[in-house]
Amino acid sequence: MRTVSGSPLIEARGLTKRFGEFTAVDGIDFTVERGETFGFLGPNGAGKTSTMRMISAVSPVTGGTLRVLGLDPAVDGPTIKARMGVVPQQDTLDFELTVYENLLVYGRYFGIPKDVIKSRADELLEFVQLQERRDSRVEPLSGGMKRRLTIARGLINEPELLLLDEPTTGLDPQARHVLWDRLYRLKQQGVTQVLTTHYMDEAEQLCDRLVVMDQAKIVAEGSPRELIELHTQREVVELRFPEGVELDGKLDGLGERVEVLANRVLIGTDNGDATVHAVHERGIEAESVLVRRSTLEDVFLTLTGRTLVD
Repeated sequence: MRTVSGSPLIEARGLTKRFGEFTAVDGIDFTVERGETFGFLGPNGAGKTSTMRMISAVSPVTGGTLRVLGLDPAVDGPTIKARMGVVPQQDTLDFELTVYENLLVYGRYFGIPKDVIKSRADELLEFVQLQERRDSRVEPLSGGMKRRLTIARGLINEPELLLLDEPTTGLDPQARHVLWDRLYRLKQQGVTQVLTTHYMDEAEQLCDRLVVMDQAKIVAEGSPRELIELHTQREVVELRFPEGVELDGKLDGLGERVEVLANRVLIGTDNGDATVHAVHERGIEAESVLVRRSTLEDVFLTLTGRTLVD
């Protein structure tokens, strides 16, 4: 999907970030179109946050070109920031203020009239389901509530672009799903979102398109479904074995990809049931057998040979 003018909302070509001799982002290319949710997927240290900091005009570009909202962050940083919302990896809320006061104070940074801020704050608290905690101080709120308040704060200036850096890190499953629902509703309202995550299920749930980063480079790009179809087989057979079991090549040839992990084996195949039958035919006895569809985790294993979560 293209913008009305035919140009991407964000465009990077050869984008590079160095800190001394260390290269955090190594010549990457990507575009983000208006209205989509775009993700950077990868392990800690892959270069995701460094890329986000360049997009948000808080860290200068070392090399290549970057345009955000059609503007150059090196020249037009304040203009870009005024049109953007940011949800940082760590909550930076004022714990001494109430939930409502946090929104009022942050809105003043954008020069928004006080009556407009109040109206928007009430709407946003309803949107993130915090209206009942309006007058509560921030410090005792749960982690999920704090993240929802941080998202509300990032929307106070009605941004065209919302950046979310590891939005659900440290949250329990229930809180993560509540946040996913809020972000999906924002997408339905036309807000362009760019997020980083090392949770593969999160990227699969939220992203229209994504790039997989590893060691400062982009190693794959596409929609979640495209990446799964391109880099993995349709299904995965998971075999779990007791510790110390020697397989000695018994699984060779059972699938197009055989990944041996600590106490389980993953077999990539286009027919899981047939592969399970072949396992039994060879007399291999596993503690448990599971056939499932391939996921982004399998994509990452195929591309890098290791899991995302450190």
